[in-house]
Amino acid sequence: MSAQEEPANIGKVLSFLREWDRGDDPVRSLMLNHFVTQNSGKTFYELELQFAQVASLFLARLTTWMRLTYMFGTYLGIQLKAIRIFLSTLSHDQYLMEFLEDGGVLTLMDILSHAQSKEEDKAETLHLLLTVSNAGRTCKEIICESHGVKIIAECLAKSNTEENQETSWLLLESLSHGNPKYQNQIYKCLIALMSCASPKAQRLVLQSLRTVQSKLKTANHSIVEPLLNVLRSLHLEVQEEAINLILDLKCYDVRPVLLSGLVALLRPTKEEVQQQQNTEEAEIIKVTGSLAAFMQQAAAAKAIRLLAAGDQQLSHELLSLGLIQHLLHAVGNTEHIDAQIQASLALEHFVRSSPIVEEHVHRLMGSSLFTAFMHNSETFYMNLDKAQADILLSNKVDITEALDAEL
Repeated sequence: MSAQEEPANIGKVLSFLREWDRGDDPVRSLMLNHFVTQNSGKTFYELELQFAQVASLFLARLTTWMRLTYMFGTYLGIQLKAIRIFLSTLSHDQYLMEFLEDGGVLTLMDILSHAQSKEEDKAETLHLLLTVSNAGRTCKEIICESHGVKIIAECLAKSNTEENQETSWLLLESLSHGNPKYQNQIYKCLIALMSCASPKAQRLVLQSLRTVQSKLKTANHSIVEPLLNVLRSLHLEVQEEAINLILDLKCYDVRPVLLSGLVALLRPTKEEVQQQQNTEEAEIIKVTGSLAAFMQQAAAAKAIRLLAAGDQQLSHELLSLGLIQHLLHAVGNTEHIDAQIQASLALEHFVRSSPIVEEHVHRLMGSSLFTAFMHNSETFYMNLDKAQADILLSNKVDITEALDAEL
């Protein structure tokens, strides 16, 4: 019935509600299917006209039925779709407030946490929660008070579908805006999520962390270790997001520990090289001949080059950490070409910007090899023989005294 049609007869609506009250679960399911078909996309005023100004009586019955039966899952999908019609009405929040007052958010959280819930039901639940969250600060706080951050984070980390991962991410994004009371909780939760197994989830989490971090005056020191570990990912898009976050963090108080961590990654131990993160990566490593530790080494070199570009003070901080010795070691890593390329590009930056670095690298490589390096650092690895690579791997270059004297 449209807004232009005659108002519904209150007697018909009461008859409908009596049929609902007396009906068993299959009858109610049929009534809901009809309701969803007839009312999808209707406004608040259209629904009120349809139900003779007592649509709230039906919403209360529907919410109660869902709360009593969701653990069985039989009719959960149609229940959620029907509730979504109420909560999605434009320019009015009466139904939303009634749903919240009736404990609707807690029920939705239970559905997400329930081990037997189907992915399609979780998808509908997440969309409902996103509608609630987008309604404003009070609604966001209700979700967070209902342990929502942890539950939604678990959905993001463990979901088997991309749709649910993306909706979980959008929900966390929504909760992070205009919700200062729980901003720190969301921030810490995102840091913990960096260690999840799903590459897509990791990429989404890193994007959100950049957004949340930009609003904070300080960085939590617990962000450094998992962020550096993400550089082990065999997925380049995940590495790119991690490097972008590293670049953001150079302006925060974690800068010293972040820089020292990056330098250390240029020289992985034998144990780190042999360590494999999980079964999936182990299979990829077997096929490609690459190790996660070497992927991390290459990503660290790239991050260092980007950090140092145009920042003389940061470059000096890196050099004082023994960077050149570690970069030369990475250049000599003939087991991983990308590590050699990224380390060579980073080394070239420091050679061209520091006479001291140029002098020590020239002395170690010798004139012929150094000339080849300066001619094209990106293809330099092709000029290395085994003996030269061994010299780079075992180098003891130390420019810290020369740097101190320069100052």
